Amino acid sequence: MTSEQKGRKRPVTASRSSQGLRPGGPPGVRFLPRLGALPRFGFVPRDDALHRDAGQITVLILGYVVLALLLAAAVMAASSMYLEHKKLLSLADGAALAAADSFLVGDLQDGRIPAVSLMDDRVLAAAGSYLGKSNAFDSHDRLEVGEGTRSEPGGTAVVVLKAVAHPPVISFLVPDGIVIEARATARSRLTQ
Repeated sequence: MTSEQKGRKRPVTASRSSQGLRPGGPPGVRFLPRLGALPRFGFVPRDDALHRDAGQITVLILGYVVLALLLAAAVMAASSMYLEHKKLLSLADGAALAAADSFLVGDLQDGRIPAVSLMDDRVLAAAGSYLGKSNAFDSHDRLEVGEGTRSEPGGTAVVVLKAVAHPPVISFLVPDGIVIEARATARSRLTQ
């Protein structure tokens, strides 16, 4: 260095660290010093940005809560309908067994085996009697023996039951209820 260069004073500028620039960082990008109250990545939102976003998370949470409640109500209604159908199916099975036991022994076929003979009116009467004895009309809303209740060849009794089920929570949407139907078959067989 020459004496002229030594005599000249360099202009005073702030160091990179006092300007908020990190040594070795990209030029023009400011990093904030690490303080306990500041975020780790050095981004501090302005006050107006904080006020603009205030309350939006509450709306999001309320939306998710409403969606979760609707989903829970739908699952409860579907489960209730499934259980009501299973109860009605169990009742139809019992009625079909009672109807299958109302057989008459028919003529001998080929002179060796007695045949089982079922009639439609006996099947209907036996199914109605079973339902009356089991107090099914009290436990199911608008329970009735369906049109498909009949006897089939070979000593088979078919019982169709219909009832109205009322799902919980959403019953105000379907005030008349939902019609459920169960069909069961039973066969009588004579053995030696």
